[in-house]
Amino acid sequence: MGKRSEFERRDRDYYPTPKEAVNPLFAHLEKNTKFIEPCAGDLALVKILEEEGHECILASDIEPQSPKVLKKDALALDFKIKTNEIIITNPPWDRKLLHPMIISFSDIAPTWLLFDADWVHTKQAGTYLPRLRKIVSVGRVKWIPDSKMTGKDNCAWHLFDKPSTEPTLFYGR
Repeated sequence: MGKRSEFERRDRDYYPTPKEAVNPLFAHLEKNTKFIEPCAGDLALVKILEEEGHECILASDIEPQSPKVLKKDALALDFKIKTNEIIITNPPWDRKLLHPMIISFSDIAPTWLLFDADWVHTKQAGTYLPRLRKIVSVGRVKWIPDSKMTGKDNCAWHLFDKPSTEPTLFYGR
């Protein structure tokens, strides 16, 4: 799953999002948030958010794991989004996919992405930092429900938007 993991990675980094990973995000969402989930998989993240009163207006994935998910490459989405709508997803952590998603999604709307917390401390993050508005710490996540182990990398929700000179806000656990 992460850089220190001895586990074989799943294709396309497909790991359904557990509720424990989403709980820290709730305090940073407006009530009844309308969102798009472009890496929806089996709708795990969508279901968690909808249980809290938020509304998914579009769920897509390149390889849907549910018949309710539109088959579409996240980077090929050509959707129009209203002012009060955002993007929320647990994307693949592969930088060749993640970095283009940061640009593409944040050009469209404010975008919450769940991925490894260490990323922000790397040289490669520099290009994307003017888009980063908030970091919400999650910690280690148990990605595989029947496993006795949590992941080996700390995670965080990263809020991206169009480039700005505003400072990034960090929220710890």
